[in-house]
Amino acid sequence: MKFSAPLKLNHIFRRLYTTTGQANAYFVIYARRNHTAGNRVGITVGKKLGHAVVRNRVRRRIREIYRLNEEKFQPGWDIVVVARTRTIKADFAVMTDAFLALAKKMGIQAEEKSTRCCHEENNA
Repeated sequence: MKFSAPLKLNHIFRRLYTTTGQANAYFVIYARRNHTAGNRVGITVGKKLGHAVVRNRVRRRIREIYRLNEEKFQPGWDIVVVARTRTIKADFAVMTDAFLALAKKMGIQAEEKSTRCCHEENNA
């Protein structure tokens, strides 16, 4: 993660859990401003999801989803991602779409700039 740091302190996790989060079938995301230049990301995968191998695979996949889409997030947020049981057998693309949809819903995703140039607008 180029622009982000891992979130490891228990008191920050607990503080984030008191905020209102957003959820879908695959994730629950909690976010709060941290007043720094970068993001801090924490990932929680409970024992309910399976043995250590399964939990670590889910954790690695979530970390990779964030890493690949890191530039789409606004800086200055503490983010905690909680995995739900559907993430175990979910396709990577489905997980990515679900994660980005929740980020957009939370308002932590940066505004996408239009890729159309001025010539296309004049011809339309």
